[in-house]
Amino acid sequence: MRRLVPRTLAGQAFLLQVVAILVLIIVAGSLAAYDARRDSERSARDQVVAIAVALADSSSTAEAITSGSATARLQPVTEAVRADTDIAFITIMAPDRTRFTHTDPARIGGKFVGTIGPALAGRVFTETYTGTLGPSIRAVAPVRASDGRIVGLVSAGITLSGLADRWLGQLPTIAVVTVIALLLSVAGTWAVRRRLLRQTRGLRPEELRVMYEHHDAVLHAVREGLIVIDHGRVALVNDEARRLLDLGDGPVALEGLPEFAGTAEELRDVLYLAGDRVLVVNRSGVSGSGVDRDGGGAAQTTSAVITLRDRTELQGAMGELDSMRLFAESLRSQAHESANRLHTVVGLVEMGRGDEAVRFATTELELSQHLVDRLTAAVGEPALVALLLGKSAQANERGIELTVTDETNLSPTGDSSLDTDSVLSSAELVTVVGNLIDNALDACDRDDPWVEVTVHEDSSGLSIRVADSGPGMDAEEFARARRRGYSTKTAVEGALDPGRGLGLALVSQTVERHGGTITAEVTYGSVVIVTVPRTAES
Repeated sequence: MRRLVPRTLAGQAFLLQVVAILVLIIVAGSLAAYDARRDSERSARDQVVAIAVALADSSSTAEAITSGSATARLQPVTEAVRADTDIAFITIMAPDRTRFTHTDPARIGGKFVGTIGPALAGRVFTETYTGTLGPSIRAVAPVRASDGRIVGLVSAGITLSGLADRWLGQLPTIAVVTVIALLLSVAGTWAVRRRLLRQTRGLRPEELRVMYEHHDAVLHAVREGLIVIDHGRVALVNDEARRLLDLGDGPVALEGLPEFAGTAEELRDVLYLAGDRVLVVNRSGVSGSGVDRDGGGAAQTTSAVITLRDRTELQGAMGELDSMRLFAESLRSQAHESANRLHTVVGLVEMGRGDEAVRFATTELELSQHLVDRLTAAVGEPALVALLLGKSAQANERGIELTVTDETNLSPTGDSSLDTDSVLSSAELVTVVGNLIDNALDACDRDDPWVEVTVHEDSSGLSIRVADSGPGMDAEEFARARRRGYSTKTAVEGALDPGRGLGLALVSQTVERHGGTITAEVTYGSVVIVTVPRTAES
């Protein structure tokens, strides 16, 4: 029996629909036939009543009965009416049942078979009765003389066999309509089956169930955030995406997601800051989902798949790697310069100019040692001192003048009011100052390259100011630069580099976490100012 049931979902749906259609059409056809029969019976009763009443109310009928020549005068009339109306019989009789007329002339003078009591009482009535012509639907009406006396009765009837011939004649029409409806329904169901077969790829119901369960389990277990948007509605947010975006366990609306969810832009490995996390975002529109256009003509893909990868730890490791690389480059640069100075000193000694060799060697050493001593005394944070020394060497190698101003002071011993640690940790200081200096080194004017750094902390809080000779950014561009992955630096091909543009975003995130502010202005150059207030906790 199982082999007779189709395996695919489309086949099972088709079989179920065909069975349902067959049952529906058979029931509908049966009801139509029953209704036709009932209407035929109702029409027959109305017809025989009308004929019986018409003949009974005719004055000629009463006159013929009272005159004693009823059969001679009424038999031709009743036969003519019967032929015109296609009924089985019309019988006119005396109150004692004696027939004056009959379809079969041999039965004239005989007794009428049937009920006449209600008619003798003056009422018109109908009944189904088996008479000399077989079962029939008949009506009996009284014939009254001019003085109101009942002088006779008129009975008109249609046999049930004749009535069956009437309504059975409608069955071919009902059958044709039923067959046409069946064919159209099966054809429509077949078309639905083909469409369903294409959409389900011929899979069986249990295969679809297993696929859904596995699909749902994989999407929620995968260690990559996944968001599916279907026609402007959030169809799926897996567990990892909820964790990365701190969405909680409730339903998620499109308005509750970051801006990359509502855009029509295709995103490829774009960095995005979500709280303390650095995420790599990819967004792809779903093929065939359609594109909506708003009043301004902007296209918006209504369906898309968004993936999120956590790059926080990787970003930290890359930052440490960049610091090591910078330190290595600084050492290489210093080794190169030291070798050049050493060769110069040796040359001067060989030339017999010992005094000049000593002055040359001690001057360069004093300058380097002076910078180290000044930074160590003013800053007092070893990590930040190392950062500033490394950035100075990097700027010097690139031909950029980097100045740490005399206002720089981060040493607790430099201010007796500072009896607590700095408002930012050493790692946070390196993140903020390092990224600001990197941006300044990249943005300064190449015809007049200079960068100026000031780091100052007192009882009110921490202030960091980094200026450069570049053109700066307006308020709108600066706001964009503080968001995820924005960069004005281009890659080799000229397009925006998706791996850059995270510096100001990281700085902004760190500052805002401590209740600080970051602003940009253009005065004697492009200036970025970070202010972090000192709180009771810090």
